[in-house]
Amino acid sequence: MRFEVAVGETDLLVLAEKKLRDEARRAARQARRAIESHAVMHPEFLTSRSPLAIPDDARGLVASMYEAARAAGTGPMAAVAGAVAEYVARELAHSSAEVIVENGGDLYIISGRERVIGIDAGRSPWTGKLAVAVPAGEMAMCTSSGTVGHSASGGRADAVIVAADDGALADALATAGGNRVSGPEDAQSAVEWLSGHQGVRHAIVISGEAMAAWGELELRQPGRA
Repeated sequence: MRFEVAVGETDLLVLAEKKLRDEARRAARQARRAIESHAVMHPEFLTSRSPLAIPDDARGLVASMYEAARAAGTGPMAAVAGAVAEYVARELAHSSAEVIVENGGDLYIISGRERVIGIDAGRSPWTGKLAVAVPAGEMAMCTSSGTVGHSASGGRADAVIVAADDGALADALATAGGNRVSGPEDAQSAVEWLSGHQGVRHAIVISGEAMAAWGELELRQPGRA
């Protein structure tokens, strides 16, 4: 069952075994409330572009954003979409064994079978020619782009994809990796930088005709089993 949920600026696309729109909306509101409540006491949480010390009152989703920012060298909000996607997916998993939540290009997958995810790299010739086989289990796959969509990126990568067990980490590192890409010549060095972070399962960087990849997941052509 596929459905969409919008809560404020959060637009989710959800795949689950049944329509859980009310449950997904409730989870998204809980996630946003946690972030907004924390920001009342710590306004720098919303604006900093650099890692911040983790306050004693940071818990759960908020704490994961601080930790991801520290690993990636970004501000905590660079991790928000991936963190929210994971939070909603885990809440829905109480009612559905199969859950995929997409939040602005960032995915969190809970599945008992392999899932093959296609890669959109905008105008790059790699668009439509590359997919990632995500094994059964739980995994985040987050994408940042300096040329496609509304991602906040300081670089010009067509797509930086990071797969990790943690949604906040995958999102923050995808953003940070994208910031390191000014052109095709930077694709390999950006992948090498991403590969050095604990918790990363796979990384792909696409810039124009250049594509660099590292990790344990299998790359396929779309539509190939």
